[in-house]
Amino acid sequence: MTAEREASPRVRLNRDRVLLAAVSLADAIGIEALSMRRLAQELGVVPMALYKHVANKEELLDGMVEVIIAKIGPDESDAEWKPAVRRRVLSARHALARHPWARRVIESRTTQTPAVLSYMDSFAGMFLTGGFSADLAHHVMHALGGRMWGFTQELFVDPAATAEPVAGPPEARAALMEQMAAHYPHIAAIAASSAHDGATVVGQGCDDQFEFEFALDLLLDGFERLHREQWTSGISGPSRATPVAAD
Repeated sequence: MTAEREASPRVRLNRDRVLLAAVSLADAIGIEALSMRRLAQELGVVPMALYKHVANKEELLDGMVEVIIAKIGPDESDAEWKPAVRRRVLSARHALARHPWARRVIESRTTQTPAVLSYMDSFAGMFLTGGFSADLAHHVMHALGGRMWGFTQELFVDPAATAEPVAGPPEARAALMEQMAAHYPHIAAIAASSAHDGATVVGQGCDDQFEFEFALDLLLDGFERLHREQWTSGISGPSRATPVAAD
Protein backbone atom coordinates (compact mmCIF):
# COMPACT_ATOMS: atom_id res chain seq x y z
CA MET A 1 0.00 0.00 0.00
CA THR A 2 2.83 2.41 0.88
CA ALA A 3 4.63 1.69 -2.38
CA GLU A 4 1.39 2.27 -4.29
CA ARG A 5 0.95 5.71 -2.68
CA GLU A 6 4.52 6.63 -3.46
CA ALA A 7 3.97 5.65 -7.10
CA SER A 8 0.91 7.94 -7.31
CA PRO A 9 1.82 11.18 -5.55
CA ARG A 10 -1.02 13.56 -4.70
CA VAL A 11 -1.53 16.35 -7.23
CA ARG A 12 -0.56 19.67 -5.68
CA LEU A 13 -3.35 22.17 -5.23
CA ASN A 14 -3.41 25.56 -6.88
CA ARG A 15 -6.11 28.21 -7.14
CA ASP A 16 -7.27 27.11 -10.61
CA ARG A 17 -7.69 23.50 -9.52
CA VAL A 18 -9.65 24.54 -6.44
CA LEU A 19 -12.00 26.75 -8.48
CA LEU A 20 -12.57 24.18 -11.22
CA ALA A 21 -13.33 21.54 -8.59
CA ALA A 22 -15.77 23.91 -6.88
CA VAL A 23 -17.61 24.54 -10.15
CA SER A 24 -17.86 20.80 -10.87
CA LEU A 25 -19.04 20.11 -7.34
CA ALA A 26 -21.71 22.83 -7.51
CA ASP A 27 -22.91 21.32 -10.79
CA ALA A 28 -23.23 17.95 -9.07
CA ILE A 29 -24.71 18.82 -5.67
CA GLY A 30 -26.03 22.38 -6.04
CA ILE A 31 -24.68 25.67 -4.78
CA GLU A 32 -26.52 25.45 -1.44
CA ALA A 33 -24.72 22.22 -0.52
CA LEU A 34 -21.30 23.53 -1.50
CA SER A 35 -19.04 24.26 1.48
CA MET A 36 -15.33 24.53 2.08
CA ARG A 37 -15.43 21.27 4.03
CA ARG A 38 -17.32 19.44 1.26
CA LEU A 39 -14.92 20.78 -1.37
CA ALA A 40 -11.93 19.68 0.70
CA GLN A 41 -13.38 16.17 0.86
CA GLU A 42 -13.81 16.18 -2.91
CA LEU A 43 -10.17 17.17 -3.38
CA GLY A 44 -8.91 14.74 -0.72
CA VAL A 45 -7.36 17.42 1.49
CA VAL A 46 -8.06 18.97 4.87
CA PRO A 47 -10.18 22.16 4.79
CA MET A 48 -7.25 24.30 5.94
CA ALA A 49 -5.41 23.43 2.71
CA LEU A 50 -8.02 25.36 0.73
CA TYR A 51 -7.44 28.59 2.63
CA LYS A 52 -4.00 28.91 1.06
CA HIS A 53 -5.77 29.53 -2.25
CA VAL A 54 -9.12 31.16 -1.30
CA ALA A 55 -9.51 33.16 1.88
CA ASN A 56 -13.15 32.22 2.54
CA LYS A 57 -16.40 31.06 0.95
CA GLU A 58 -17.10 34.47 -0.57
CA GLU A 59 -13.74 34.53 -2.31
CA LEU A 60 -14.42 31.00 -3.53
CA LEU A 61 -17.71 32.14 -5.07
CA ASP A 62 -16.00 35.15 -6.67
CA GLY A 63 -13.48 32.77 -8.21
CA MET A 64 -16.21 30.48 -9.48
CA VAL A 65 -17.76 33.45 -11.29
CA GLU A 66 -14.36 34.03 -12.90
CA VAL A 67 -14.42 30.44 -14.19
CA ILE A 68 -17.83 31.04 -15.77
CA ILE A 69 -16.71 34.33 -17.34
CA ALA A 70 -13.73 32.57 -18.89
CA LYS A 71 -16.15 30.30 -20.77
CA ILE A 72 -17.92 33.23 -22.44
CA GLY A 73 -16.99 34.01 -26.04
CA PRO A 74 -13.90 36.14 -26.73
CA ASP A 75 -13.75 39.90 -27.11
CA GLU A 76 -15.13 40.98 -30.50
CA SER A 77 -14.51 44.71 -30.21
CA ASP A 78 -13.13 44.79 -33.76
CA ALA A 79 -16.34 43.33 -35.23
CA GLU A 80 -19.58 45.10 -36.16
CA TRP A 81 -21.17 45.96 -32.83
CA LYS A 82 -24.67 44.55 -33.24
CA PRO A 83 -23.91 40.92 -34.24
CA ALA A 84 -20.88 40.95 -31.91
CA VAL A 85 -23.00 41.94 -28.91
CA ARG A 86 -25.64 39.39 -29.82
CA ARG A 87 -23.06 36.60 -30.07
CA ARG A 88 -21.49 37.63 -26.77
CA VAL A 89 -24.82 37.67 -24.91
CA LEU A 90 -25.89 34.30 -26.31
CA SER A 91 -22.46 32.87 -25.48
CA ALA A 92 -22.94 34.05 -21.90
CA ARG A 93 -26.38 32.48 -21.82
CA HIS A 94 -24.95 29.19 -23.10
CA ALA A 95 -22.27 29.27 -20.40
CA LEU A 96 -24.85 29.86 -17.66
CA ALA A 97 -27.12 27.12 -19.02
CA ARG A 98 -24.36 24.59 -18.29
CA HIS A 99 -24.20 25.79 -14.68
CA PRO A 100 -27.76 26.49 -13.40
CA TRP A 101 -26.47 27.82 -10.06
CA ALA A 102 -24.32 30.53 -11.67
CA ARG A 103 -27.09 33.09 -12.09
CA ARG A 104 -27.79 33.23 -8.35
CA VAL A 105 -24.09 33.50 -7.54
CA ILE A 106 -23.54 36.34 -10.03
CA GLU A 107 -26.57 38.21 -8.64
CA SER A 108 -25.31 37.73 -5.08
CA ARG A 109 -21.87 39.25 -5.62
CA THR A 110 -21.33 42.50 -3.73
CA THR A 111 -17.81 43.15 -5.03
CA GLN A 112 -16.58 43.47 -8.60
CA THR A 113 -13.41 41.46 -9.10
CA PRO A 114 -10.87 42.31 -11.83
CA ALA A 115 -12.32 39.51 -13.97
CA VAL A 116 -15.84 40.94 -13.67
CA LEU A 117 -14.63 44.48 -14.39
CA SER A 118 -12.66 43.27 -17.42
CA TYR A 119 -15.76 41.53 -18.79
CA MET A 120 -17.89 44.65 -18.32
CA ASP A 121 -15.16 46.82 -19.83
CA SER A 122 -14.85 44.66 -22.95
CA PHE A 123 -18.64 44.59 -23.26
CA ALA A 124 -18.86 48.39 -23.11
CA GLY A 125 -15.95 48.54 -25.54
CA MET A 126 -18.00 46.83 -28.25
CA PHE A 127 -20.42 49.77 -28.19
CA LEU A 128 -17.75 52.47 -27.93
CA THR A 129 -15.71 50.92 -30.76
CA GLY A 130 -18.95 50.77 -32.75
CA GLY A 131 -19.22 54.55 -32.53
CA PHE A 132 -21.62 54.90 -29.60
CA SER A 133 -21.14 57.92 -27.39
CA ALA A 134 -20.16 57.21 -23.80
CA ASP A 135 -23.53 58.67 -22.79
CA LEU A 136 -25.55 56.26 -24.94
CA ALA A 137 -23.30 53.32 -24.02
CA HIS A 138 -23.99 54.06 -20.35
CA HIS A 139 -27.76 53.82 -20.83
CA VAL A 140 -27.41 50.81 -23.14
CA MET A 141 -25.54 48.89 -20.42
CA HIS A 142 -28.32 49.68 -17.95
CA ALA A 143 -30.97 48.53 -20.45
CA LEU A 144 -29.20 45.24 -21.05
CA GLY A 145 -28.96 44.56 -17.34
CA GLY A 146 -28.66 40.86 -16.59
CA ARG A 147 -28.80 40.01 -20.29
CA MET A 148 -25.15 41.00 -20.43
CA TRP A 149 -24.54 37.88 -18.32
CA GLY A 150 -27.02 35.74 -20.24
CA PHE A 151 -30.07 35.84 -17.99
CA THR A 152 -33.11 37.91 -17.23
CA GLN A 153 -35.98 37.79 -14.77
CA GLU A 154 -38.89 36.01 -16.39
CA LEU A 155 -42.34 37.55 -16.18
CA PHE A 156 -44.57 34.50 -15.84
CA VAL A 157 -42.43 31.56 -14.75
CA ASP A 158 -39.16 31.30 -12.84
CA PRO A 159 -37.31 28.41 -14.57
CA ALA A 160 -35.58 27.57 -11.26
CA ALA A 161 -38.89 27.07 -9.49
CA THR A 162 -41.26 25.81 -12.18
CA ALA A 163 -44.22 23.86 -10.92
CA GLU A 164 -45.38 20.63 -12.48
CA PRO A 165 -47.09 21.21 -15.84
CA VAL A 166 -50.85 21.12 -15.96
CA ALA A 167 -51.80 17.46 -16.39
CA GLY A 168 -54.97 15.51 -16.85
CA PRO A 169 -57.60 15.19 -19.55
CA PRO A 170 -58.42 18.02 -21.96
CA GLU A 171 -61.59 18.73 -19.97
CA ALA A 172 -59.53 19.54 -16.86
CA ARG A 173 -57.26 21.91 -18.80
CA ALA A 174 -60.29 23.55 -20.39
CA ALA A 175 -61.85 24.04 -16.95
CA LEU A 176 -58.63 25.64 -15.72
CA MET A 177 -58.62 28.04 -18.68
CA GLU A 178 -62.25 28.95 -17.94
CA GLN A 179 -61.33 29.77 -14.34
CA MET A 180 -58.36 31.83 -15.53
CA ALA A 181 -60.58 33.69 -18.00
CA ALA A 182 -63.10 34.48 -15.28
CA HIS A 183 -60.58 35.81 -12.76
CA TYR A 184 -57.61 36.93 -14.90
CA PRO A 185 -58.99 37.61 -18.39
CA HIS A 186 -55.93 39.39 -19.76
CA ILE A 187 -53.48 36.68 -18.70
CA ALA A 188 -55.86 34.04 -20.07
CA ALA A 189 -56.00 35.84 -23.41
CA ILE A 190 -52.21 35.84 -23.63
CA ALA A 191 -52.06 32.17 -22.59
CA ALA A 192 -54.56 31.18 -25.24
CA SER A 193 -52.78 32.96 -28.08
CA SER A 194 -49.07 32.78 -27.18
CA ALA A 195 -47.86 29.19 -27.12
CA HIS A 196 -44.23 28.31 -27.90
CA ASP A 197 -43.29 24.69 -28.56
CA GLY A 198 -46.59 23.59 -27.05
CA ALA A 199 -46.08 25.52 -23.79
CA THR A 200 -48.20 28.40 -22.52
CA VAL A 201 -47.96 30.85 -19.66
CA VAL A 202 -50.44 28.73 -17.75
CA GLY A 203 -48.84 25.69 -16.13
CA GLN A 204 -46.01 24.99 -18.53
CA GLY A 205 -44.31 28.35 -18.91
CA CYS A 206 -43.01 30.11 -22.01
CA ASP A 207 -40.17 29.11 -24.28
CA ASP A 208 -37.43 30.80 -22.27
CA GLN A 209 -34.88 30.90 -25.11
CA PHE A 210 -37.40 32.40 -27.54
CA GLU A 211 -38.43 35.10 -25.08
CA PHE A 212 -34.81 35.90 -24.23
CA GLU A 213 -33.77 36.33 -27.88
CA PHE A 214 -36.96 38.27 -28.70
CA ALA A 215 -36.20 40.83 -25.98
CA LEU A 216 -32.49 40.92 -26.86
CA ASP A 217 -33.21 41.65 -30.52
CA LEU A 218 -35.77 44.28 -29.54
CA LEU A 219 -33.14 46.03 -27.41
CA LEU A 220 -30.46 45.81 -30.10
CA ASP A 221 -32.83 47.30 -32.71
CA GLY A 222 -33.63 50.13 -30.31
CA PHE A 223 -29.94 50.76 -29.58
CA GLU A 224 -29.27 50.87 -33.33
CA ARG A 225 -32.00 53.46 -33.86
CA LEU A 226 -30.75 55.68 -31.04
CA HIS A 227 -27.18 55.41 -32.30
CA ARG A 228 -28.31 56.36 -35.81
CA GLU A 229 -30.20 59.36 -34.44
CA GLN A 230 -27.17 60.43 -32.35
CA TRP A 231 -29.34 60.33 -29.25
CA THR A 232 -28.03 61.76 -25.98
CA SER A 233 -29.60 61.93 -22.55
CA GLY A 234 -29.34 65.72 -22.72
CA ILE A 235 -31.85 65.97 -25.57
CA SER A 236 -35.47 66.34 -24.53
CA GLY A 237 -38.16 64.77 -26.64
CA PRO A 238 -40.16 61.58 -27.07
CA SER A 239 -37.07 59.37 -27.18
CA ARG A 240 -35.88 60.47 -23.77
CA ALA A 241 -37.23 58.95 -20.58
CA THR A 242 -38.86 61.64 -18.47
CA PRO A 243 -38.10 61.42 -14.73
CA VAL A 244 -41.11 61.22 -12.44
CA ALA A 245 -41.38 64.40 -10.39
CA ALA A 246 -41.20 64.01 -6.62
CA ASP A 247 -44.29 64.93 -4.63
